[in-house]
Amino acid sequence: MKHRLDVRPHRPLSPTHADRDSPRAAALVEGSTRRGAFSGVAGCKRRLRGALLAGAALVSLVAMPAAFAQNDDRPPPLDTASAVKAPATPPAQVGKLTLDQQVKWLRAAQQSGALEKLDDQQLVALFQSLDPLTLPRYIQAGPNGYPSYEFTMSRSERIRGQWPDKPDHMLVRVTREPLRIYAKWLPDGAHAGQEIIYDESKRSDKMYGHLGGIMNVMPLWTSLDGALARSQSNHAVRDLGTEYIAAQYLAEGKKYAKTGLPRSVQIEVKTIDDVRVVAFTFETPTGQPEFYAKKETLGLDLRHPYFRSVESYDNDGKLFERIVFESITPKSFDDATFDPKNSAYKF
Repeated sequence: MKHRLDVRPHRPLSPTHADRDSPRAAALVEGSTRRGAFSGVAGCKRRLRGALLAGAALVSLVAMPAAFAQNDDRPPPLDTASAVKAPATPPAQVGKLTLDQQVKWLRAAQQSGALEKLDDQQLVALFQSLDPLTLPRYIQAGPNGYPSYEFTMSRSERIRGQWPDKPDHMLVRVTREPLRIYAKWLPDGAHAGQEIIYDESKRSDKMYGHLGGIMNVMPLWTSLDGALARSQSNHAVRDLGTEYIAAQYLAEGKKYAKTGLPRSVQIEVKTIDDVRVVAFTFETPTGQPEFYAKKETLGLDLRHPYFRSVESYDNDGKLFERIVFESITPKSFDDATFDPKNSAYKF
C-alpha cells in the first residue's frame, strides 16, 4: 500500500521523558468524574442537594492524581463534535506556561479543532517550545483509543531479516473488559483471507484462526507466542491497537529517564493517507537491545491524543517496522462479532 508523505523541514527538539503517573490511574480518574453525578434524588431540598454535590466534588478532587488536579477538563467522546472552546493563549506564547498549563492548553486545542488549524511552521514551533514532559503527559492522559472500536491498518515488519513485498492490510475489531479481538487480512494486502479471533475470557493464552488464500486449512487454536504467530509478526495479537503504540512510547521515555541518556528528537509535519500529523523522530545513542529501536518516528494525530503511525529502525538504520492506522471508528459489538460461528466469517 502506498502512502503519500508531505515532509516539511524540521529542527531538533529538546529531550522528552515519560511522566511517572500511571495511564491506568488516568483512566480511573476519567471514569470517576463521569460517575460523580447526584441527579435524580427525589424529594431532596435544594440545600441538601447542594451539600451532596459539594461533597462529591471534594471526594473526586482528593482521589485525583496531581497530574489531573489542574487539568480537569474531561475529554469529550472522540466520535462526537467537540464544544470545547479554543484556548485563549496564542500558540507562540504556550512555551512560557507551566507544565500543567501546557498540557491543558494542548488538550483544549486538540478538542476544539484549533490545533489542526495551525500551519506547518506554527506546529513545529509550538511543539519545539513545550516542556519535555508535556507530550508524554498529554499522551498518557489519553484517551489513546476507545473501549470498543474498529480500525483498518497497514502493517509491514521485517521477519528474520526479510522485508515483505507488500504490507498486510487489516480490518480489526476490538473491545475491552474482557479483551476480545477479531482481525481479518484484506484482499489487497499480504496474507489475504486470513482471520483470527482472540477472547481472553475463554482462552487467554491462545487465539483461534486460519490461514488465507490457497493454503486455507481448517481453523485451529494456536499459542499467542507460538511459531505460527511469530512467522508473520514480531508482536502478539494483544498488541493490535493504538493503545500499544502509546504504551510503548511512554515505556521508552521512562528508560531514558532512568538511564539519563540524551534523547535526540526532531519534528516535522507529514500527510499520511490524507491525514496530517506531527511526526516526532526519537533516536538513542545506544539503540537495541536496550531500547526497542535505534530510531523511531511517531505521527501524532491532530484531533485525537494518539499516534496514527510509527516507523522503527534498527542499529544499522534499516526500517524493521511500519504501521499506519488508516481509519479508527468507535463501534459497539455483540457477542457474534467474536464468535467463529459468525456466518460473515470463514472459519
